[in-house]
Amino acid sequence: MTTYPAQNLVLTRTVTDPHTVHIRISGDLDYDTSEDFLETVVEEMDARPDLRELHLDCAELGTCDSMGLSILLMVHRRVTVAGIKLYLDNRRPALDRLLGITGTFGHFIGAPENEKVSTTGPQTRIPHPHDEN
Repeated sequence: MTTYPAQNLVLTRTVTDPHTVHIRISGDLDYDTSEDFLETVVEEMDARPDLRELHLDCAELGTCDSMGLSILLMVHRRVTVAGIKLYLDNRRPALDRLLGITGTFGHFIGAPENEKVSTTGPQTRIPHPHDEN
């Protein structure tokens, strides 16, 4: 487990097996911190060619501004191209609200924005285009 602080953002990485990485996001994902977040994700992807699942634990995520959302979209794009399944675990209502207001909820969570998706479970997997329906 490695922790990297960046101003008011702390990213804690946990590797559970060669195919799975968890990154706990504590603090704000914003203009000042989003580059460090992206760098951490890219480092994990580069270090683990057999990576199949990336879990972002959002339980301690504070503010997520437009730059933070942009970086989340960039991460989604990169992991999708790499064939990695992305999970947004333990989302808080503020993140769901941001995703809903910006029209990206369905893109990230895989359900229509007007459909209520349970956030009480341990995780919600973001669909991958190569998944079988």
